[in-house]
Amino acid sequence: MSARASILPVFVPHLGCPHACVFCNQRRITGQLQPADAETVRKIIQDAAALPQTGAKRQLAFYGGSFTAIDEAQQEELLQAAHEALERGEIDSIRLSTRPDAIDGTVLERLRRYGVETIELGAQSLDDEVLCLSGRGHTAADVMRASKLIREAGFHLILQMMTGLPGDTPGRCVETARRIIRLQPDGVRIYPTVIVKDTELYELWRSGQYREHTVEDAVSICAKIVPLFEKSGIPVIRLGLNPTEELSGGDAVAGAYHPALGELVKSRILLNQARELLDSVPAGSRVTLGIGAPRLSQLIGQRKVNVLTLRQEFSLAELQVQALPDPDAPLQILSIKREA
Repeated sequence: MSARASILPVFVPHLGCPHACVFCNQRRITGQLQPADAETVRKIIQDAAALPQTGAKRQLAFYGGSFTAIDEAQQEELLQAAHEALERGEIDSIRLSTRPDAIDGTVLERLRRYGVETIELGAQSLDDEVLCLSGRGHTAADVMRASKLIREAGFHLILQMMTGLPGDTPGRCVETARRIIRLQPDGVRIYPTVIVKDTELYELWRSGQYREHTVEDAVSICAKIVPLFEKSGIPVIRLGLNPTEELSGGDAVAGAYHPALGELVKSRILLNQARELLDSVPAGSRVTLGIGAPRLSQLIGQRKVNVLTLRQEFSLAELQVQALPDPDAPLQILSIKREA
């Protein structure tokens, strides 16, 4: 999968979903009231073809439902429209999202026939109690079975996980991440739980039966699990729900919804790394930290929160941060001066 891929999203909200997950209202999340049909697919492709060519590969992506669980004839109609564009060279690949219990050999053969390249599975958690409390209707074993089938069939595999679901804990999130790593996907998406209007989770929250998974909760947990994926060579291709006018306008009533969640997590990861570097630095020291220029603002943090936090935690007389010429330079201590 190219990092320069241009995604052409086709939303099929709630199509094929056999279960009402407590957190889900795809129409509010995607901002789409009506699911797409073949004509929608053709129009999206035609509109993209009219745009200036940038050299990026174009991938048509079916999002928002459980694609392989919808009526077979409807699947074929949508896939046929995409496949025609693929054969004409108007798009370069096809991606779709689905449920782990809607994957088998017959399904995969159909997808291969229409040129699908990437399959995203909504795993959400690999803890069976969390899956049950969230109304997912499948088990962790279903995720592992489907992942194995997809990889053996030669498709690219993307796994989606959530943090902060009912019954979830930081420890369970970390264990889910470790189990996902063992499945060796080509990438992961991490979606901390957002409380959306007109969902069962909204009612559970209002009645006090569910505690909000805050932005701070999500940042803290994701700062632990993102490095696990990175260390394993598995890219995190999305962190947090994509902001929409509907979510930002009030449909996201609580939970871990933030338009710059990914940046907050990256900043927290650097804060944690700085804590490890400063652990043995004597109190009262004047310290200078260095890092590649592109990540300097992440190290500093919003409103210098990381710098202020580190100075206070380690009782430093002064903490300076400096951009290094090498853009990929890791976080490092450049100097330590003790007070006379």
